[in-house]
Amino acid sequence: MGSGRMTGDSDRKAYVAESARAFACRRIGKREFLRRLAVAGVGLSSFSTAMLGGNRRVSTPARADDSASPEMTNWLQDVGRKHRGTKIRFVSEPTPPTVVAKLLAKDEFTAVTGIDVEIEILPLEQVLQKVSIDVKDQAGAYDLYYLDQSWTALFIGDTVDPRDYYDRNSELALPDFDWNDFSKPLLQGIATDGDKLIGIPFDIPIFILMYRKDLFDKHRLNVPTTMAEYMRVVKTLDEAERGNGIRGTTGQLKAGHYSLNCDWTAWLWANGGSVFGKDGRFSGGDEAGMRGLNYMLELVKHMPPEAITWTWDGEAQSINQGRAATVISWGEFFPGFDGKESKVVGLMEAARPPIEDRLRSPEEAGFLEIPHIGHQGGSSICLSKYSRHREAAWIFMQWVCSKDIAARSAILGSGSAAVRNSTYKDARVLAAAKVGPGTTRHFPAAEWTIHNAMGSEPKLPAWVEMSNDIIPVELGKLLSGQYRDAGQCMATIKERVDRSAKPFRKA
Repeated sequence: MGSGRMTGDSDRKAYVAESARAFACRRIGKREFLRRLAVAGVGLSSFSTAMLGGNRRVSTPARADDSASPEMTNWLQDVGRKHRGTKIRFVSEPTPPTVVAKLLAKDEFTAVTGIDVEIEILPLEQVLQKVSIDVKDQAGAYDLYYLDQSWTALFIGDTVDPRDYYDRNSELALPDFDWNDFSKPLLQGIATDGDKLIGIPFDIPIFILMYRKDLFDKHRLNVPTTMAEYMRVVKTLDEAERGNGIRGTTGQLKAGHYSLNCDWTAWLWANGGSVFGKDGRFSGGDEAGMRGLNYMLELVKHMPPEAITWTWDGEAQSINQGRAATVISWGEFFPGFDGKESKVVGLMEAARPPIEDRLRSPEEAGFLEIPHIGHQGGSSICLSKYSRHREAAWIFMQWVCSKDIAARSAILGSGSAAVRNSTYKDARVLAAAKVGPGTTRHFPAAEWTIHNAMGSEPKLPAWVEMSNDIIPVELGKLLSGQYRDAGQCMATIKERVDRSAKPFRKA
């Protein structure tokens, strides 16, 4: 297919698919690939969502990149010399930093080190499947894993502690890697289990408040700072704008999907509850837990009816299409609101989430759970214990997590908040804080939330099952009317979760 005007959606999809295959097979380079996406009118995030699995929270279009620093090039030449010809493999979902890594790796890493990098990008569920098989067989099929924060406890014994490896291999250490530059809450909430580090923080989608400023101004509403104010704003906007096809808020409440677990935990934590008590038993149905659940059920009344069928993608699109006035959800959505296909360009603003009505301390919760309204869905990049090319993979891991690549990922991929503190001060990132594709206007709200209101899920191996196959399944039944009442739903969840958690409770 030529590079002329796309005549229809099917032509565009075929053209993008053909271009993606050519890029993956290295028949075309990074610049040509980006040029073809532009011809097709497809941004980097659209490519990630449509072509690489379709289960990732909406991100942003690509922006122009810049070149690697001479210092980085010299270091890569030095440490990569003896590994020339080695091939390493990394399995991940299509997060902004992963897609950016794929775009930059050939020209800026492989060309200098001679280390070939195969980045396999799959839907999140398939990443879990691939990693699980590799770990079970100790096969070493992948040298690097992308591990979601909810999997930390499951795979903590199958990865190499990166800080320890850095200290013990000084001849491979990237100068000015600066471990202190990584946000401490992220190291604790995403990459740590007990006193062991599973990997390096790589991606940090996190809940912030996002709202239609034009509608707030129209109805003379202030940005809500408490949970009660947020509910009043949602109800006011829903009543005033429903006739215009705009609901007060929206959601990601699909039955049996992890996204429903994410929404529920945010309202649970913001109303003083926790998934577990300090005794290691499910506490989501206690008095605070029921307040949180009822808060969520009240919000549902002011959402588009389809919200109970949506994951994060549907939730984001409902804002893009102008169907909802405000939401507390993934800040990663925000750049898409200024994108080419959005109906709310320049109308959305980002803010800190409201202060929790009540807040349970981590000491009162269980399994290292950290209650806070800013639910985080972060991930780590991890060095497999079973890697056959550990040194080469470690060199790539340092490169892709370096200060320069982190800042450039925030511009090229944007969407996700940054895992390094320096990224928020980088001149290139600050310059992108304007209305338009790839905006970083939401970064101040995300940065504040990371350091002041970040909620992290419990860490136990059974959490993968609980957060995917138990909690959202039963909550989905409640939302569809299959339970007599909310109490019955919580009782069922408690029975199932407690049974699953029993082997991991302290005696």
